[in-house]
Amino acid sequence: MRILVLSGMHPLPTNIARGTFVADHVRLLRDANHDVRVVNPLPRMLQYQESRRSTLTGVAKAPGHHTFDGTEVLVPRYWGLSNQASAWLTASSIRRRASAVQRWLGDWRPEAMVVHALWPVGGLALALAKAWNVPCIGVVHGWDLDVGLAHRDVGPRLRRMIADLDRLVLVAEEQREHLTDVNSPETQVIPCHVPVEEDWLQPMTSWRGRWRRERLDVLFPADPRRPEKEHYLALETGRELETRGWVVGMTTLRQQPRPIVWDRMMVASLTLITSSREAGPLVAKESVACGTPVVSANVGDLARWLPEACIAADRSPIALADACERVLSTDWGEQPVLLPDWCQRPAVEQAWEHLLRTV
Repeated sequence: MRILVLSGMHPLPTNIARGTFVADHVRLLRDANHDVRVVNPLPRMLQYQESRRSTLTGVAKAPGHHTFDGTEVLVPRYWGLSNQASAWLTASSIRRRASAVQRWLGDWRPEAMVVHALWPVGGLALALAKAWNVPCIGVVHGWDLDVGLAHRDVGPRLRRMIADLDRLVLVAEEQREHLTDVNSPETQVIPCHVPVEEDWLQPMTSWRGRWRRERLDVLFPADPRRPEKEHYLALETGRELETRGWVVGMTTLRQQPRPIVWDRMMVASLTLITSSREAGPLVAKESVACGTPVVSANVGDLARWLPEACIAADRSPIALADACERVLSTDWGEQPVLLPDWCQRPAVEQAWEHLLRTV
């Protein structure tokens, strides 16, 4: 099947850590013998504006088209103001990129379209789907439902996009609560699959050392510049652990390639997630696959598959430090943590194949 994937998040030549979940999905579709092309619309901006958010690194000077992992990627530009100001301008500008996409594709026509993260790229995807009379599948990850629906200007546009989709895919069951008052098409949950390669897979390791005397290598699995990741709360948790006698070192992840991320997960004492909003945090599953226990606030789907000991009672540094000590004191050889089947590649690939056959 010929599939056109659109997303505002996708790896760039100078930022390969950006939007890796989209690249993972493209690779999964290609491995299933689908013919896949990628369109990655980006806002026009000057290089100094990239500092607004870590995910914008590399956007200002990204080429108009490039090849990533053997897949052709078109990068059309649209006008978009910061903080979602003048949403009408963004929506109008990105829809007008449809002709550029059609010229780039030439005689190639998709049989289905998949758009990851609806705002604002969903407007372009729906315009193309209508022109070609092909089904459009929307995949929502976090911002669209957690923030976008409540936004004064973006919210109404997002609701119309969702209603116009042929299918809606959620990455976590917990996202359904946001759709109670939304006119949505047939909806199903297909999580992002865990992409950790065989060389990094290992069983969960138990901590061994002098209690409240040894050094802890805590991994904060995100760029600290992203406000929703709550880096300061992680630092406060480390400070609380130090008052109890631990020597805490904290490592953050800033746009590192996947193998380096997995290397850091393998050597960490634990992975600490303090995000204020998540859908189905892929880094938690990657950490478990690499053999490192996870401590987290109760966010996204984590409480559904992680042991109770891993989830903090509340979002305070004391509760998170308590959870860290519970995890460190647990013998994971006797209480192994296994990744659920539903987030592993065979189940995810099967779910997407069924969806594409029936859409």
